[in-house]
Amino acid sequence: MELKKMMNVLDNKPEDAVSQLLDDVRDRYGEIPYILNFMKDMPELLIPKILYDDSIMREFKRMDSKTVELISIGVSAALRCDHCLKMHIRIANRLGITKEEIFDAILIGGTLSNASVLADGTRALDSEFSSGEDTGETCGVCDLSSID
Repeated sequence: MELKKMMNVLDNKPEDAVSQLLDDVRDRYGEIPYILNFMKDMPELLIPKILYDDSIMREFKRMDSKTVELISIGVSAALRCDHCLKMHIRIANRLGITKEEIFDAILIGGTLSNASVLADGTRALDSEFSSGEDTGETCGVCDLSSID
């Protein structure tokens, strides 16, 4: 959404701004994502979220919509967000993106997700074994300071 249109939206009453923004999202996506529909009665949260999202994902002039959707699919797959993944696959399908291209984006997301797990895990392992001493630190989640 262009800045001028954003300013016009902000000049409306909250309920009118919400309606206008959700209509715009529906026109672009072919549907309203669950989280936006959930937030429709919270204009103080919904309006800035949509305006921000529009600035990044829908009005990004340096990438075409196909590229943005393929990135969204890869990231959704990597984050294991089933709801986002399914929605972005539907949008990609509407844009004419092939099943094979979508699968490639999922494979890339999976590869990076795997690399992240391995990078974090091996760094933690290396850190614990290279120090040679028990720091006595406890985990805030499991509250285990050491294993006997």
